[in-house]
Amino acid sequence: MSVGSKLGVVLFQLGGPDSLESVEPFLFNLFSDPDILPIPLVGGLLRKPLARRIARSRAPHVAEHYRAIGRRSPIGILTARQAAALDAALRPEFDPLVVMAMRYWHPSTEEAVAAIRAASLDQLVLLPLYPHFSYATTLSSLKEWNRCYANSNSHGLSSSLPVRTVGDFHRHPLYIEALVDRINSTFRHFDQSGEVHIVFSAHGIPLSLVEKGDPYPGHIKSTVEAVLERGAWRNPHVLCFQSRVGPMKWLEPSTTATLERLGRQGVKRVLIVPLAFVTEHVETLHEINIEARELAAHAGIAQFRMMPAVGTHPRFIACLADLVRTTLGKEPSAASS
Repeated sequence: MSVGSKLGVVLFQLGGPDSLESVEPFLFNLFSDPDILPIPLVGGLLRKPLARRIARSRAPHVAEHYRAIGRRSPIGILTARQAAALDAALRPEFDPLVVMAMRYWHPSTEEAVAAIRAASLDQLVLLPLYPHFSYATTLSSLKEWNRCYANSNSHGLSSSLPVRTVGDFHRHPLYIEALVDRINSTFRHFDQSGEVHIVFSAHGIPLSLVEKGDPYPGHIKSTVEAVLERGAWRNPHVLCFQSRVGPMKWLEPSTTATLERLGRQGVKRVLIVPLAFVTEHVETLHEINIEARELAAHAGIAQFRMMPAVGTHPRFIACLADLVRTTLGKEPSAASS
């Protein structure tokens, strides 16, 4: 691949409603996906009516969460900033086109396919912004891409464009360094950092996916191990899971139960580290920074701090650029080493 070659990069994310009015259609798209919320005994004909009913019933409650964090999800704006930063990081070696593909909102996967098809590219890299592979995130986004891309082929837009895919990066050294730096920066907000309990909070998934072989829990634990090794802190720590939806069994222990237990044990200072989130969105800004904060205070935890997402941290952007380069078979640049 020569300097100046036209390179396309697709950044995959779940997306989020960009207004209070879009909460219900966003939820409908979310619950229509069998990969993110598998519902036993529900066939294809019943899934969309059921998704519509769930979205309609949950929308008023969920909309209040978005109202409390600015009346919209920030994920679109924040992912666009990551795309711009990645574009700048790749530009010395390529002529890049970085586009976003939001699984459940806009810009949609179909819109991303259209942008890629309209460009004259030499190579294409599919880069899910999920550090940890899961059937509910990475696989679902890539399946939607394949569906939309194949559909565009059926409309006479076929091409021989070489496509490469990044599967996960849960132990990439630059990703780990970005997390460690964010944790160290958050430690400085405590008056007695040596007494801080580190709570790693990862987005949960249904146990039904784990039973099917989803590698997500193992990836999460591996990231925690790598972060603790790199950080070399002596603080106590725990891993828990958040964002359970529906009556099915999910990964445990839950973040709420963990905070309640720590409060009963007399823990006074908690640093909560959101894992599997590379930008802020409702699960961090509301579920952690509002709901979990209130629960922690009620449980007797005096100091509660949330680590900011890696976002456009220079090490994280260098990680994304390195993933693109290595996926294309290029040597890492000096800036990413």
